[in-house]
Amino acid sequence: MQVHRGGRSWFASTHADDSPWRALRARDPDAPDPLNDLIARAHARGLRVHAWFNCLSLASNRDPLILKTVGRGAILVDSEGRSLLDYPDGNVPPPERRYFELETPGLWLDPAVPGVVETLAGTVADLVRAAPELDGLHLDYIRYPYALPMTPGSRFPLGLDYGYGEIARARFAHENGSFSRGDAWDGFRRERVRELVAALRAPIPKTWQMSAAVMAYADRGYLTSFQDWRRWLDEGLLDFAVAMAYTKDDRLLRYQAHALHGGVGGERVWLGLGSWLFASEPARMLEQIALARDVTPPGIALFSYDALAANPTALDALVKR
Repeated sequence: MQVHRGGRSWFASTHADDSPWRALRARDPDAPDPLNDLIARAHARGLRVHAWFNCLSLASNRDPLILKTVGRGAILVDSEGRSLLDYPDGNVPPPERRYFELETPGLWLDPAVPGVVETLAGTVADLVRAAPELDGLHLDYIRYPYALPMTPGSRFPLGLDYGYGEIARARFAHENGSFSRGDAWDGFRRERVRELVAALRAPIPKTWQMSAAVMAYADRGYLTSFQDWRRWLDEGLLDFAVAMAYTKDDRLLRYQAHALHGGVGGERVWLGLGSWLFASEPARMLEQIALARDVTPPGIALFSYDALAANPTALDALVKR
């Protein structure tokens, strides 16, 4: 159940813009709290509810509360010194647009800037107070963005990457004596994401599980978006990871499924399938589920419910399976 997206929350919060929650309450003040009502109804049917929480992506929201509390520096800056606030339409400006494209356009937060991690952790603490009966927290966009085509690390002089704000560079220089691109700079950014994961874990109850949507190409995630999710599993920061193996290529899916299951922490890696790709082709969707089951993963996640709900034949195929 998505509860936080674009800096907005669907629960009472003092750290995020909770106008969506307030709008729901204003619509019917006498009704039970929507999130807690959903949890109670799900539990009555034997279903668990995990809160889906978008972390560093603000999507197209150019007026999030965090800009007022932390300032303009909260937004990522690219390796050419341009803030994402200055990107037209949330994407790489010309003339580079001819060569590069932001893989997920929009605004992104810089976890190296003081106040960013604290604000997101405070938002999770607000969620715990608002809905303590939840069963888990699922993190999404828990990484840096990257430009297409990708560059495997800043030691290469080509490409475009993110995190070059004045505050982040000064923090790195303070810790390392000076600023320079390369493996240490990439490691610094990787550590900032890890610190965020740890900070979001801290306020949740022991009865909750914490998971994250992660890049299925683990090495690519490590090198290009500084998402070291295998370490998060190793250190117990995550209870499980959901690898986004979204593809129409069944052979590739088979390769990915076996590689993920046999890799570091593979016993706790769920396979995320792009069911929206096959919402109008239920038979193909079922074939991918069968491929995923061949490696006996601990779980399979279908993304997304919206696509399935919009195609009743796909939902019927799952029910009849």
